[in-house]
Amino acid sequence: MSKEITEFDGVEEMTVTMQLDDGSSVECAVVTILEVCKKDYIILLPLDENGENEDGEVWIYGYKENPDDSNEEPELIYIDDDEEYELVADAFDEYLDSVEFDEML
Repeated sequence: MSKEITEFDGVEEMTVTMQLDDGSSVECAVVTILEVCKKDYIILLPLDENGENEDGEVWIYGYKENPDDSNEEPELIYIDDDEEYELVADAFDEYLDSVEFDEML
């Protein structure tokens, strides 16, 4: 995984490039990083070759940074426990609800 921060219309956007098992890569926008049950999770929005996401699908991974080495790439951890995944998905839904509410103010 490699990460990049770009600025678009004065708003910083972080993207990561994910290397898939088949050898291909996908550029993803970082939607947010959430803390659930004292663990960090990252929500990624996979982008097509035009930098867009047509279907709204997101990818959810555990997220871990090495505090001793800021130059090291963060580790993404596949969530294989259904209950853990549901907790994070619910937290993400709450995050989306709060963002919508904040935008209405």
